[in-house]
Amino acid sequence: MIEWNIQTRSKACQACHKSFVEKDVYYTSLLDQRGGLERFDVCEDCWKSQYSQGVNHRKGFISFWQGVFTAPAPPPPEAIQKENAESLLRQIIGQNDPQLAPAAFILAAMLERKRLLKVKAATNQDGHRITVYEHVKTGEVLTIPDPNLQLNQLESVQHQVAQLLRHGLNPPVTPAAMSAATPAEGTSSAAETGETSEAVPGGAAGPESSSSLPSPPVELSANAQEPSDMPASDTSSRD
Repeated sequence: MIEWNIQTRSKACQACHKSFVEKDVYYTSLLDQRGGLERFDVCEDCWKSQYSQGVNHRKGFISFWQGVFTAPAPPPPEAIQKENAESLLRQIIGQNDPQLAPAAFILAAMLERKRLLKVKAATNQDGHRITVYEHVKTGEVLTIPDPNLQLNQLESVQHQVAQLLRHGLNPPVTPAAMSAATPAEGTSSAAETGETSEAVPGGAAGPESSSSLPSPPVELSANAQEPSDMPASDTSSRD
């Protein structure tokens, strides 16, 4: 099974072990090894003296690129807020659930359009197309499998992404939901009393039923990305 992963940018050259400082130029090579895709970061001096010649002939070579090191910013204080596309994508990658692969693919495409992710390479593993992204600010490498979405699947996946952005992967159970699931004191369920609700002609749900009511239009916040950020119907392939 193809696993998603995030590989952080090294804080030091992996050849001479000299620590990177602000604005240092570094070079990243992406290699296909037995354990999966691996990144290799070296300083400019080591690149020129040891790796620049014949790098594309190294075993498992996929791609390389140049970057400029920036020290990571301190993490912001935690706040209770709706998920944004980046935090949701990180959670999905951490879970590595194949059922969430289409959502991860859509989220990555949204972040690419926002210029937060850059495509660095595309490769195939075990018959699956893999897109390799680099995070513009942190230098992390993210590998996202292509779920080969069909046109007739796109709308449902976009709806799933909108719901995940609104509620998160594991929405908390609210007291209202718990009380709704537990019969109030002194009341009995329909099964206990033998009573059944009166059917509505035509099979429509009664006035208290919400399952047949149309869902309100999805309006995503600025953090949650706008619907227009979602990829168009050409997401089934990336040339």
